[in-house]
Amino acid sequence: MTDTRMRRGRAALAFSFLVQGVAFALLVTRIPAIQDRYGISDALLPAFLAAVPVLAGVGSVVTERVVRRVAPSLVLRWAQPVVLLALLTVGVGQGMVQVALALAVFGLAVGALDASMNMLGVSLQRAYGRSIMLGFHAAYSLGGIAGASLAWLGAHGGWALGVSYAPVVGVLLPLALVGSRWYVDAVAGPAAETGGRGNGRGVAFAVLLPFCLVMSFAYIGDSTVSNWSAKYLQDVLGSSEQTATVPYNVYMVMTLLGRTLGDLGVRRFGAAAVVRAGAVLAAAGFALVAGAPGVAAGMAGFTLLGLGLCVLVPQTFAAAGRIGFEKGGPAGSDAAVARLNVFNYVGFLVGSPLVGVIGDAWSYRGAMLVPMVLVLVTVGYARSFEGTGGRYGDGHERARAADVGRDGHRL
Repeated sequence: MTDTRMRRGRAALAFSFLVQGVAFALLVTRIPAIQDRYGISDALLPAFLAAVPVLAGVGSVVTERVVRRVAPSLVLRWAQPVVLLALLTVGVGQGMVQVALALAVFGLAVGALDASMNMLGVSLQRAYGRSIMLGFHAAYSLGGIAGASLAWLGAHGGWALGVSYAPVVGVLLPLALVGSRWYVDAVAGPAAETGGRGNGRGVAFAVLLPFCLVMSFAYIGDSTVSNWSAKYLQDVLGSSEQTATVPYNVYMVMTLLGRTLGDLGVRRFGAAAVVRAGAVLAAAGFALVAGAPGVAAGMAGFTLLGLGLCVLVPQTFAAAGRIGFEKGGPAGSDAAVARLNVFNYVGFLVGSPLVGVIGDAWSYRGAMLVPMVLVLVTVGYARSFEGTGGRYGDGHERARAADVGRDGHRL
């Protein structure tokens, strides 16, 4: 496989992550407008919102089975347009049944898209022989910032949802389809020499359990910030309504910064050290938020959270993919990523209600200590990440693995 093809594949996949960041941000940041457009009651809204991650989990499980027969790049090539078209349908639909179906399709397609994107990312990292996974997730963060900014313009301009969504989909959909021509299904190592994708059955859940827990805890922390940072700053720390919107923006910028620089840290110090440092930083951020005497300290805490949490998810995918590859070849890696991806949605579903229940029953300061403790647990699992990222496996893995593609050509 030529260097040019690998570079194009990497750029195309990074663009896919960016597009997904834009699409997801446009959906979640315009939820009040969606609710108003379709007359969704406050009592019914949680069911609509919970359905998306639940169906995304289903989509991820289905993708695990589908990629036993077809390449992940093919799944991604078709899932991304479906996500964008479902988003557009949410914006231009005419009734509650239509928006419910659009959100259901969006959820299923997002699960397939998230799983297949990360399968390709893990596979490309293996072929490159060094950490590049954080860079893909940095592209997602950049897309999220762009999508949230576009949503802000639409909300403040009073634009209808369709007016906000149609130009974005009109630009991104053809670009995503063109970019999909360069996706690369890359593998490396002994499984390539046997000529098979493997059956993926060697990946036991017990082996993946530490990574599943880390993924869940990371997304509990992330959903806590996305759902509660504004309310916490305004209701607990006494900020203005305008200032209360700042922490999440700062969090997203720090996430982008941390992921942009994170691959360098993994190559220099190894994935285990980066995960350990990220967990400690995130826990310190939650502790600072919980004990903040004022607005400035609270914002500093959310800043630390962005830098700490941002490294956990990409490295968890990379580590699970490596273990899966060792157990079951390329199919084992894909299966591990798909199973792990389900816990992305588990954390997202659990995080926000957990903080809300504890906050109402006790205090929101106390509620912030719960994700702090869960993130700290990640420190104990950091050892599971050894051999991932660095100079791909701290040197020993690359030494025993030839870089080849699924087409059998040497990189």
